[in-house]
Amino acid sequence: MPIGTAGRPSRPELVAPQAAPKRALSKPEGRAALVHSITHIEFNAINLALDAAYRFRGLPRDFYGDWLQVAAEEAYHFQLLRDHLRTLGYDYGDFAAHSGLWDMALRTAHDPLVRMALVPRLLEARGLDVTPGLRHKLTSTGDVAAARILEIIERDEIGHVIIGNRWYGYLCALRGLDPVEHFQQLLTQYDAPSFGPPFHVEARRAAGFSEREIALLGLQRIRQST
Repeated sequence: MPIGTAGRPSRPELVAPQAAPKRALSKPEGRAALVHSITHIEFNAINLALDAAYRFRGLPRDFYGDWLQVAAEEAYHFQLLRDHLRTLGYDYGDFAAHSGLWDMALRTAHDPLVRMALVPRLLEARGLDVTPGLRHKLTSTGDVAAARILEIIERDEIGHVIIGNRWYGYLCALRGLDPVEHFQQLLTQYDAPSFGPPFHVEARRAAGFSEREIALLGLQRIRQST
């Protein structure tokens, strides 16, 4: 049966993205809020991976194995971050958060090709782009432990984007679609969140993005700067 709402604890309070807390990283509470926001992303990523394995039927057996593996790794990331958050004097649920990731799961629930395009290839790839900057911010505030956790997450997330790219390519091939052109069409069709620099090009290459798409990122960089 269709799933409209994923299981989650009563906290954190979910608010609109623009109402999510923004606190100065120079203060302990601000650093904890940043770690909490990443923890919340990883929690939602567990549900997204399990939803892909449950929702989309009739695909090759490896599809389900891949997404169950992703769910297990996301759970590991969540636990690492939650344990660290506790060392800062807080716990998961102590800050408000938003449901943007799960909202994207609902928008892409009708088609595995669209899900692969707009979750791993868009949202998770953007996570790869911003992780180096987050690591630098955390290190500069003295939170080296959190930065090291992000190194683990980045390593695993490259693998998750590889999986998304693999199945997106598989589904495009089945339907006779050009994967690069169709991805650009989907970004427009689904009014996907806009994105620009920074781009972690090395991580994107490692995750299976083609040189053709890397070149398109260069054009995106130019558009953002004009």
